[in-house]
Amino acid sequence: MGFVKSYEELGRTARGKGGLYEFYDAEMLTVMWETKREIVKRILPPPLKPTRRPLAMAFVAYYPKTNFCPPYYEAGLFLRATFKGVEGNYCLAMPVTNDMAMASGREEFGYPKKLANIEFKRSGKHVEGRLERHGLRFFEVQAKLTGKPNADDFPSLIASKEKDGGVVNYNFKHFPAPDEGVFDYNPRLVRERVILRPSLAKWGEAEVKLSPSDYDPWAEVEVVKMLGAVYTVGNNTMLRGSVVAEADPVAFTPFALQKWDWWPVD
Repeated sequence: MGFVKSYEELGRTARGKGGLYEFYDAEMLTVMWETKREIVKRILPPPLKPTRRPLAMAFVAYYPKTNFCPPYYEAGLFLRATFKGVEGNYCLAMPVTNDMAMASGREEFGYPKKLANIEFKRSGKHVEGRLERHGLRFFEVQAKLTGKPNADDFPSLIASKEKDGGVVNYNFKHFPAPDEGVFDYNPRLVRERVILRPSLAKWGEAEVKLSPSDYDPWAEVEVVKMLGAVYTVGNNTMLRGSVVAEADPVAFTPFALQKWDWWPVD
């Protein structure tokens, strides 16, 4: 294959087959905790609005096979949010270990992806994950798959509200302008869904450690009450998204550096 692909070659890609991204035998550990209302209010960009309960969610995953790139590890940090009555998860950060996975998520959906070192392993009932960038370990999670989460209502909070098992995610898609402007176009709020089809699901208790980092400020999403963990293995499908709103570019500018490291000029 060369720089220019034939239409036949294009038809063999994920984008050429309906644009759906498939994940096979995806191994994931998802945890949730309650944070502070003032934290959610400060971090959540308009026009997204906080939900009644200030919930944060994180996951660490290993994708051994996909239809778009080689195997890779991924993690994510989210805040529960709503837009025009549709509740979903606003993505604050999404470290990955593969450059193609980073590019596709950032360029198509607006996911704030960065390359990182990710450790993720399971040994019996114990599952753990670690995230590191620039030599700083900023997130650690440990879970014991005892069958009982930290809080009794965790399964109902983490469960999908969609009939087909879809999880709604929100991202802001934007690119810096090459000229004097800040953005190429007004930042676009993208809503998309991921269908989860777990063949295995085990519940348990979780502990997370959030360490300060100027590059990856996950520690800002303070843990007030840990709610639980769920370990799953199964097939996932990422559906096509849609632009549901535009953000005011001036108001959005303070929120626009999630895809880049904070590197001030002295």
